Amino acid sequence: MRIEAEQITRIFGTAKAVDAASFVIDRPMVVGIIGSSGAGKSTLLRMVNRLTDASQGRLLIDGRDVLALTGRDKRAWQADCAMIFQQFNLVPRLDVVSNVLHGLLNKRGLLPTLLNIWSRPDIDRACQILDRLGIAEQATKRAEALSGGQQQRVAIARALMQDPRIILADEPIASLDPMNAQIVMDTLRRIHDEDGRTVIANLHTLDTARRYCDRVIGMRKGRIVFDGTPDLLTTGAARDIYGAGAEFSEATTSTALAPPAPADRAYADRLLAD
Repeated sequence: MRIEAEQITRIFGTAKAVDAASFVIDRPMVVGIIGSSGAGKSTLLRMVNRLTDASQGRLLIDGRDVLALTGRDKRAWQADCAMIFQQFNLVPRLDVVSNVLHGLLNKRGLLPTLLNIWSRPDIDRACQILDRLGIAEQATKRAEALSGGQQQRVAIARALMQDPRIILADEPIASLDPMNAQIVMDTLRRIHDEDGRTVIANLHTLDTARRYCDRVIGMRKGRIVFDGTPDLLTTGAARDIYGAGAEFSEATTSTALAPPAPADRAYADRLLAD
Protein backbone atom coordinates (compact mmCIF):
# COMPACT_ATOMS: atom_id res chain seq x y z
CA MET A 1 0.00 0.00 0.00
CA ARG A 2 1.30 3.44 -0.96
CA ILE A 3 0.32 6.54 1.01
CA GLU A 4 0.92 9.97 -0.55
CA ALA A 5 0.03 13.11 1.37
CA GLU A 6 0.08 16.21 -0.81
CA GLN A 7 -0.03 19.63 0.86
CA ILE A 8 -2.60 18.56 3.46
CA THR A 9 -3.77 21.63 5.38
CA ARG A 10 -6.29 22.22 8.15
CA ILE A 11 -7.30 25.76 9.06
CA PHE A 12 -9.24 26.65 12.21
CA GLY A 13 -10.27 30.29 11.99
CA THR A 14 -7.09 32.11 11.09
CA ALA A 15 -4.73 29.43 12.44
CA LYS A 16 -3.23 26.60 10.42
CA ALA A 17 -3.25 23.52 12.66
CA VAL A 18 -1.58 21.58 9.87
CA ASP A 19 0.25 23.54 7.20
CA ALA A 20 0.89 21.92 3.81
CA ALA A 21 1.99 18.52 5.15
CA SER A 22 3.46 16.27 2.47
CA PHE A 23 5.02 12.82 2.80
CA VAL A 24 5.10 9.44 1.08
CA ILE A 25 4.95 6.03 2.76
CA ASP A 26 5.70 3.51 0.03
CA ARG A 27 5.61 0.29 2.08
CA PRO A 28 4.18 -0.98 5.37
CA MET A 29 6.20 0.34 8.32
CA VAL A 30 5.92 1.81 11.80
CA VAL A 31 5.95 5.61 11.57
CA GLY A 32 6.24 7.83 14.62
CA ILE A 33 5.05 11.44 14.61
CA ILE A 34 6.67 13.63 17.26
CA GLY A 35 6.47 17.27 18.25
CA SER A 36 5.43 19.64 21.01
CA SER A 37 1.85 20.12 22.15
CA GLY A 38 -0.06 22.00 19.47
CA ALA A 39 2.29 20.92 16.68
CA GLY A 40 -0.60 19.45 14.69
CA LYS A 41 0.07 15.74 15.23
CA SER A 42 -3.43 14.76 16.32
CA THR A 43 -5.10 16.89 13.66
CA LEU A 44 -2.98 15.21 10.99
CA LEU A 45 -4.03 11.73 12.12
CA ARG A 46 -7.68 12.76 12.37
CA MET A 47 -7.57 14.03 8.79
CA VAL A 48 -6.10 10.73 7.60
CA ASN A 49 -8.98 8.87 9.29
CA ARG A 50 -11.53 11.50 8.12
CA LEU A 51 -12.61 12.36 11.66
CA THR A 52 -11.56 15.90 10.72
CA ASP A 53 -11.93 17.26 7.20
CA ALA A 54 -8.93 18.80 5.50
CA SER A 55 -9.16 22.40 4.33
CA GLN A 56 -7.08 21.56 1.29
CA GLY A 57 -4.70 18.97 -0.10
CA ARG A 58 -4.95 15.33 -1.16
CA LEU A 59 -4.28 11.99 0.53
CA LEU A 60 -3.76 9.29 -2.06
CA ILE A 61 -4.02 5.66 -1.00
CA ASP A 62 -2.88 3.54 -3.93
CA GLY A 63 -3.81 6.49 -6.13
CA ARG A 64 -7.30 7.17 -4.67
CA ASP A 65 -7.88 10.47 -2.84
CA VAL A 66 -9.55 9.41 0.42
CA LEU A 67 -10.09 13.06 1.44
CA ALA A 68 -12.68 13.31 -1.33
CA LEU A 69 -14.70 10.27 -0.22
CA THR A 70 -18.27 10.67 1.03
CA GLY A 71 -21.05 8.47 2.38
CA ARG A 72 -20.50 4.71 2.15
CA ASP A 73 -17.06 5.09 0.58
CA LYS A 74 -15.92 7.31 3.46
CA ARG A 75 -17.20 4.79 6.04
CA ALA A 76 -15.43 1.98 4.19
CA TRP A 77 -12.17 3.93 4.37
CA GLN A 78 -12.62 4.50 8.10
CA ALA A 79 -13.09 0.75 8.53
CA ASP A 80 -9.85 0.22 6.60
CA CYS A 81 -8.01 2.80 8.74
CA ALA A 82 -8.47 1.98 12.44
CA MET A 83 -7.96 4.61 15.14
CA ILE A 84 -6.61 4.09 18.66
CA PHE A 85 -7.00 6.95 21.14
CA GLN A 86 -5.11 8.10 24.22
CA GLN A 87 -8.19 7.66 26.45
CA PHE A 88 -9.09 4.25 24.94
CA ASN A 89 -12.69 5.27 23.97
CA LEU A 90 -14.19 2.02 25.28
CA VAL A 91 -17.73 1.60 26.58
CA PRO A 92 -16.95 1.26 30.31
CA ARG A 93 -19.97 -0.81 31.35
CA LEU A 94 -19.79 -3.27 28.47
CA ASP A 95 -17.72 -6.43 28.73
CA VAL A 96 -14.40 -6.63 26.96
CA VAL A 97 -15.58 -8.92 24.14
CA SER A 98 -18.44 -6.58 23.28
CA ASN A 99 -16.03 -3.65 23.13
CA VAL A 100 -13.81 -5.58 20.73
CA LEU A 101 -16.80 -6.53 18.58
CA HIS A 102 -17.62 -2.83 18.20
CA GLY A 103 -14.76 -2.77 15.72
CA LEU A 104 -17.32 -4.16 13.27
CA LEU A 105 -19.67 -1.16 13.56
CA ASN A 106 -18.92 0.10 10.05
CA LYS A 107 -19.66 -3.34 8.58
CA ARG A 108 -23.03 -4.23 10.11
CA GLY A 109 -26.52 -2.87 10.72
CA LEU A 110 -27.40 -0.49 13.52
CA LEU A 111 -30.12 -2.62 15.16
CA PRO A 112 -28.03 -5.76 15.87
CA THR A 113 -25.32 -3.53 17.30
CA LEU A 114 -27.74 -1.68 19.58
CA LEU A 115 -29.11 -5.02 20.78
CA ASN A 116 -25.58 -6.38 21.24
CA ILE A 117 -26.31 -9.34 18.97
CA TRP A 118 -23.22 -10.93 17.43
CA SER A 119 -22.59 -14.08 15.42
CA ARG A 120 -20.62 -16.98 16.89
CA PRO A 121 -17.82 -16.62 14.29
CA ASP A 122 -17.43 -12.92 15.20
CA ILE A 123 -17.33 -13.71 18.93
CA ASP A 124 -14.77 -16.46 18.36
CA ARG A 125 -12.60 -14.11 16.32
CA ALA A 126 -12.77 -11.42 19.00
CA CYS A 127 -11.66 -13.97 21.60
CA GLN A 128 -8.79 -15.10 19.36
CA ILE A 129 -7.59 -11.51 19.03
CA LEU A 130 -7.76 -11.02 22.81
CA ASP A 131 -5.77 -14.22 23.27
CA ARG A 132 -3.17 -12.98 20.81
CA LEU A 133 -2.78 -9.80 22.85
CA GLY A 134 -2.50 -11.70 26.12
CA ILE A 135 -5.77 -10.60 27.72
CA ALA A 136 -8.20 -13.42 26.86
CA GLU A 137 -8.85 -13.98 30.57
CA GLN A 138 -10.38 -10.49 30.75
CA ALA A 139 -12.98 -11.21 28.04
CA THR A 140 -16.06 -11.30 30.31
CA LYS A 141 -15.06 -8.43 32.59
CA ARG A 142 -16.40 -4.91 32.24
CA ALA A 143 -13.94 -2.63 30.48
CA GLU A 144 -13.98 -0.23 33.43
CA ALA A 145 -12.57 -2.97 35.69
CA LEU A 146 -9.33 -3.20 33.70
CA SER A 147 -6.08 -1.31 34.19
CA GLY A 148 -5.13 1.42 31.75
CA GLY A 149 -2.67 -0.80 29.93
CA GLN A 150 -5.24 -3.58 29.61
CA GLN A 151 -7.85 -1.13 28.32
CA GLN A 152 -5.46 0.10 25.67
CA ARG A 153 -4.85 -3.47 24.54
CA VAL A 154 -8.63 -3.93 24.31
CA ALA A 155 -8.70 -0.82 22.12
CA ILE A 156 -5.98 -2.36 19.94
CA ALA A 157 -8.00 -5.58 19.75
CA ARG A 158 -11.05 -3.55 18.65
CA ALA A 159 -8.91 -1.99 15.92
CA LEU A 160 -7.72 -5.41 14.76
CA MET A 161 -11.34 -6.59 14.64
CA GLN A 162 -11.77 -4.14 11.75
CA ASP A 163 -8.99 -5.96 9.87
CA PRO A 164 -7.57 -2.58 8.80
CA ARG A 165 -4.74 -1.88 6.41
CA ILE A 166 -3.57 1.05 8.55
CA ILE A 167 -3.62 1.53 12.32
CA LEU A 168 -3.44 5.11 13.57
CA ALA A 169 -2.56 5.60 17.25
CA ASP A 170 -3.04 9.04 18.78
CA GLU A 171 -0.77 9.23 21.85
CA PRO A 172 -1.45 5.56 22.71
CA ILE A 173 0.88 5.50 25.73
CA ALA A 174 0.62 9.05 27.09
CA SER A 175 -1.73 7.97 29.91
CA LEU A 176 0.21 4.83 30.87
CA ASP A 177 2.96 3.99 33.32
CA PRO A 178 6.32 2.93 31.83
CA MET A 179 5.69 -0.83 32.10
CA ASN A 180 2.29 -0.70 30.39
CA ALA A 181 3.61 1.79 27.84
CA GLN A 182 6.26 -0.73 26.84
CA ILE A 183 3.68 -3.53 26.57
CA VAL A 184 1.46 -1.41 24.32
CA MET A 185 4.34 -0.31 22.08
CA ASP A 186 5.65 -3.89 21.89
CA THR A 187 2.14 -4.92 20.81
CA LEU A 188 1.91 -2.31 18.07
CA ARG A 189 5.37 -3.20 16.79
CA ARG A 190 4.50 -6.92 16.76
CA ILE A 191 1.29 -6.26 14.84
CA HIS A 192 3.32 -4.61 12.10
CA ASP A 193 6.01 -7.28 12.10
CA GLU A 194 3.56 -10.20 12.03
CA ASP A 195 0.71 -8.78 9.94
CA GLY A 196 2.49 -6.33 7.67
CA ARG A 197 0.14 -3.50 8.64
CA THR A 198 1.21 0.13 8.53
CA VAL A 199 1.18 1.71 12.00
CA ILE A 200 1.33 5.50 12.39
CA ALA A 201 1.57 6.72 15.98
CA ASN A 202 1.87 10.09 17.69
CA LEU A 203 4.51 9.48 20.33
CA HIS A 204 5.59 11.08 23.55
CA THR A 205 9.39 11.02 23.47
CA LEU A 206 12.34 10.71 21.13
CA ASP A 207 13.40 7.60 23.03
CA THR A 208 10.15 5.80 22.18
CA ALA A 209 10.36 6.83 18.53
CA ARG A 210 13.90 5.47 18.28
CA ARG A 211 13.02 2.16 19.91
CA TYR A 212 9.98 1.27 17.85
CA CYS A 213 9.81 3.20 14.59
CA ASP A 214 11.22 2.60 11.13
CA ARG A 215 10.67 6.25 10.30
CA VAL A 216 10.02 9.45 12.25
CA ILE A 217 8.16 12.57 11.17
CA GLY A 218 8.73 15.67 13.28
CA MET A 219 6.17 18.50 13.35
CA ARG A 220 6.44 22.04 14.61
CA LYS A 221 3.69 24.66 14.43
CA GLY A 222 1.74 22.59 11.92
CA ARG A 223 4.62 22.00 9.53
CA ILE A 224 6.73 18.91 8.94
CA VAL A 225 10.30 19.89 9.85
CA PHE A 226 11.87 16.42 9.98
CA ASP A 227 11.27 13.22 8.03
CA GLY A 228 13.79 10.42 8.26
CA THR A 229 15.03 7.31 9.98
CA PRO A 230 15.48 7.27 13.79
CA ASP A 231 19.28 7.34 13.52
CA LEU A 232 19.02 10.81 11.95
CA LEU A 233 17.34 12.25 15.08
CA THR A 234 20.39 14.22 16.16
CA THR A 235 20.43 17.01 18.73
CA GLY A 236 20.12 19.50 15.88
CA ALA A 237 17.10 17.71 14.43
CA ALA A 238 15.50 17.60 17.88
CA ARG A 239 15.97 21.35 18.25
CA ASP A 240 14.33 21.90 14.86
CA ILE A 241 11.33 19.94 16.11
CA TYR A 242 11.05 21.22 19.68
CA GLY A 243 12.57 24.68 19.35
CA ALA A 244 16.02 26.23 19.20
CA GLY A 245 15.92 27.03 22.92
CA ALA A 246 15.50 23.39 23.95
CA GLU A 247 18.44 21.55 25.44
CA PHE A 248 18.89 17.80 25.14
CA SER A 249 21.07 15.51 27.19
CA GLU A 250 23.30 12.94 25.50
CA ALA A 251 21.01 10.22 26.84
CA THR A 252 18.00 11.82 25.20
CA THR A 253 19.59 12.10 21.76
CA SER A 254 21.56 8.83 21.82
CA THR A 255 20.54 6.19 19.30
CA ALA A 256 21.30 3.39 21.77
CA LEU A 257 18.36 1.25 22.86
CA ALA A 258 19.40 1.24 26.48
CA PRO A 259 17.21 3.56 28.57
CA PRO A 260 18.72 6.77 29.90
CA ALA A 261 19.59 7.16 33.55
CA PRO A 262 16.59 7.97 35.79
CA ALA A 263 17.52 11.63 36.22
CA ASP A 264 18.02 12.11 32.49
CA ARG A 265 14.81 10.21 31.68
CA ALA A 266 12.79 12.42 34.03
CA TYR A 267 14.28 15.52 32.46
CA ALA A 268 13.73 14.26 28.93
CA ASP A 269 10.13 13.22 29.61
CA ARG A 270 9.40 16.61 31.16
CA LEU A 271 11.03 18.42 28.25
CA LEU A 272 9.41 16.35 25.52
CA ALA A 273 5.99 15.86 27.12
CA ASP A 274 3.14 16.50 24.68
